[in-house]
Amino acid sequence: AKGEKKALGKSAEIGGMDAATLEADIKGYKAGTLNKHGMGMLMKGQVASMSDADIKTVAEYIHGLK
Repeated sequence: AKGEKKALGKSAEIGGMDAATLEADIKGYKAGTLNKHGMGMLMKGQVASMSDADIKTVAEYIHGLK
């Protein structure tokens, strides 16, 4: 609920991460150029329909979780 757990036991804990880093990572997943922890294809499908404004909003929300 607060981004304190690793997704599928693989990813980093995301709650409280820097918003700019989160935004860049989400854009990388969307572009298919990022594959952190082997999650690239899964994340690409999750963020494919997000606009830049959506990405920014989600990154700021996640940043504020902790």
